[in-house]
Amino acid sequence: MATIDLTHTLSRIGFRTANDATDRTPWHGPLLLNSALMAALVLVSMVGMVVDDRLLLGESVWLKPAKFGLAFALYGVTLAWILRLPHRGRRATWWLGTVFAVTGVADVGFIALQAARGTFSHFNDSPDPVNEIGQLVFTSGVPGLFIANLVLAVIISWQKLADRPTRIALKAGLWLAVTGMALGYLMGFTGPQLVRQSDGTVVGLVAGHTVRPGDTARDSAAGMPITHWSTTGGDLRIPHFVGLHGIQVLLLLTVALVALARRYSWLRTETIRTALLVVAAAGYFGLLTLVVWQALRGQALTDPDLATAGAATALAVFVAGGVAAVYLRARESAAI
Repeated sequence: MATIDLTHTLSRIGFRTANDATDRTPWHGPLLLNSALMAALVLVSMVGMVVDDRLLLGESVWLKPAKFGLAFALYGVTLAWILRLPHRGRRATWWLGTVFAVTGVADVGFIALQAARGTFSHFNDSPDPVNEIGQLVFTSGVPGLFIANLVLAVIISWQKLADRPTRIALKAGLWLAVTGMALGYLMGFTGPQLVRQSDGTVVGLVAGHTVRPGDTARDSAAGMPITHWSTTGGDLRIPHFVGLHGIQVLLLLTVALVALARRYSWLRTETIRTALLVVAAAGYFGLLTLVVWQALRGQALTDPDLATAGAATALAVFVAGGVAAVYLRARESAAI
């Protein structure tokens, strides 16, 4: 069997080399600018976490801007790369990408502003003028992010942008991101709660991220290191995170399979790598479903009950079985 050309294959899926002049399509400027601003915010927030000792819910006031900045920086670059691939409807996708970039800067900019003020950005019900304007930004901006991504996913889903494994990864990833954004709206139904600003003042939030029925201070409880996801109840930020970053996971898996194909001959056919990506995408959607189910039942990620553990085991068996079936199929084809 012929050896796989890693450089050529990466070029086919959009990772152009310096000597590859086959596609002169420019990068999406607004999305790259969005990512650059978000990366700068991450650096500023890291400095803030060192020099500013103010806390919100037991974490640095600058942790949230850092997390949002990193997430938007990664997703902005990913979208810019996707829109650089040859496809129909470029004008429409360019404008949709621009809407996403501009709205993202406005939304995350308000998160950074509220962090600097030592108060909450999401669901903040306090009556000061800055907060009231910011909540208007959120109520108009978040749907803009969601709708732009949804329409992009619809347009991209009907096109052949790259080789088959990459198409599976980016199309499944876009729909995972759409689902993850939609799941964020569930936080709005968790009910009001009382929390403290960094100066100790009690303020009301119309909703939160933790599911613990009857607890009016549920987001103030203990959380995991770094992420601060709740360890005492269901946390809806987890499925939100899992959905949004599925596209990076699947695209990295695509590149990894191409790299591994140089060493493992059974991975050298596109059909086999496509089948593995289908299994991975199905497994990832299963994981997303699992963490949503767990969070909605008010159960912490770190404290699964028997039903959750059983479902996780079944999902792992499904993925392992799928990979094994693809491997046996590759072996059989090679023998023939």
